[in-house]
This record gives sequence, C-alpha cells and structure tokens, in this order.
Amino acid sequence: MPIQVQTIVSAPFEENSYVVWDGPECVIVDPGFEPDLIVDFITSRNLQVAAILNTHGHVDHIAGNAAMKKAYPDAPLMIGRGDALMLTDANVNMSAAFGLPIVSPAADRLLDDGETLEIAGFKFQIMHIPGHSPGHIVFYQPGILLGGDVLFRESIGRTDFPGGSLALLLSGIRTKLWPLPDDTIVYPGHNEPTTIGHEKNENPFLIGDGQE
Repeated sequence: MPIQVQTIVSAPFEENSYVVWDGPECVIVDPGFEPDLIVDFITSRNLQVAAILNTHGHVDHIAGNAAMKKAYPDAPLMIGRGDALMLTDANVNMSAAFGLPIVSPAADRLLDDGETLEIAGFKFQIMHIPGHSPGHIVFYQPGILLGGDVLFRESIGRTDFPGGSLALLLSGIRTKLWPLPDDTIVYPGHNEPTTIGHEKNENPFLIGDGQE
C-alpha cells in the first residue's frame, strides 16, 4: 500500500493539517484550529496515533496540539529544537499579536537536523531549514516531504516574521531539498501539493536552480 496522506484544511488561516499513515498507525502533522476534523477522520479510519509532529511553532500549526494531546495522551508531541519555546509562549508563537493567545503542551521530544525519526512504520529524515521560523524542520520519507511553510507551489514561506531570513530559507531549500528526487511530493503548510521537480523549474524565487 502506498503512503496515505489526508489533508485537513483549518480555518481561519487555511492551514494544512495532515494525517499520514502506511498501516494501522498514523502521525498527525501540524494540527491547526479545527482539531475535531482530525479526530473525526482518524476515528473513521480506525487509525492509531503514534505521534503529533510540528514542522514549526507558529500558532496556525500548533493550535490543535492541546486537543490532540487530550485525545491521544500517549502520542508524543515533537518539534524542532529551535522552535520549542513557541509552544508555550503566546508572544513567540504570534498568537498574542492576533488577540487570541494560544499555547501548547511542551514537546515530549525535540528533533535535530540530520536525525532519523522511526515511527508508525516510517523513517523520516529530519532537515532543519530556518528562514520562516528559526527552528523550522521538514520530514522526508522517500516519496513525500512534509514541508510546513518552507516551500509552496511556485512560492516560499514568508520571511518577515520575527527570526525570519530570506537568505537562510533560500539556502536551505537549495542545499537540502533540491538534492531530493524530482518526483518527491511536497505537502506544504498552505495551498496545494507540488513536487520538487516542478519547483526547481517553475518557482520564481528559485528558478534556474534545477538547471545548474
């Protein structure tokens, strides 16, 4: 059975939460503001939740963490080491700025660049790609990239938030994502999926990199 990925879009930021599975266990990626939709889907498929994964700590990607931990208390919550503070500080995760301070339970495990996360039958390679947020990570399993707000279809993540850096983001994409197979499907934090090959050739922020 190929890897299964279910996208669950959460208002008000149209953030993509994902349920990913390749057997009876699944992982939840970036639970947003509509956690009930995630629980309903998991229940409908009779899946067991092995972990809750955050690509980064901005509020739209962590707003559902508390509900996920309540629904699945045995599932460890994981995030990149550099964004750990965002979980528990409403100012740092930017929710306070929107007038709706939200915090998450603290992480059960912090992830570092270059390590392999073996869970739910997957072997995710962890890549630290800062620029959108200081500790942003992506999860790569051959065939798919759970990319958060790094690379979008013909666009990239914003770099004007605190701790952002356009130079770091572009460098991370070039050095860590471009070596991946062109047919790798990128599941981003917003909007529709894309592929590494498409972005090498069509992304206006990085066009030409795939030809060098």
